[in-house]
Amino acid sequence: MIKSIPALLVGLRFLIGPFLLWDAVDGQTSQGFIIAFIVAFLSDIFDGIIARRLGVSTAKLRQADSWADVCLYLCIAYSAWQVHREIVLTFQWPLLSVVFIQLVWWVVNLIKYGQPASYHTYSAKLWGLTLFAATVAMFGFNYAGIALWLAIIVGFIHTMEEIAMTLILPQWTHDVLSIFHALKLRDRGSASP
Repeated sequence: MIKSIPALLVGLRFLIGPFLLWDAVDGQTSQGFIIAFIVAFLSDIFDGIIARRLGVSTAKLRQADSWADVCLYLCIAYSAWQVHREIVLTFQWPLLSVVFIQLVWWVVNLIKYGQPASYHTYSAKLWGLTLFAATVAMFGFNYAGIALWLAIIVGFIHTMEEIAMTLILPQWTHDVLSIFHALKLRDRGSASP
């Protein structure tokens, strides 16, 4: 049972995403939105830590973790459109640039590996922190400003790093922490972390 905790935390994120959509469908959110989002954010932090400590961090679990993040943030994006449309429209071009570069990331990974990467880089962790701050600022305080700009900038840089990593690494692998780690793996002739 204990070894299934990381998978349960990942599953929890898959469940919280639709709850966030439901809470925002009428154009406003309750306090439950922020509470659920914080729980989802904490589950994202602790699923990997617990999985590594229990020795159950597998490629399948890491991929599920990545998909849970995608699900959660797609739900948040739609919720932002429902509740804070004026903010989304004000930031539409910077937001669309991040969406575009993320789509490029998907295409590059699908062409090269036939599946999305699951690197879990330091820059991804930083982007997660900035997305957390931007989401809490927007839904908790009706503010975007610096928090959203920072999330956009970090997201763009993070995605560029991961595109470069995909171009560098000869085969699909997971848990490659940075482009420097990818270069070392390539130079060793192996894509195993």
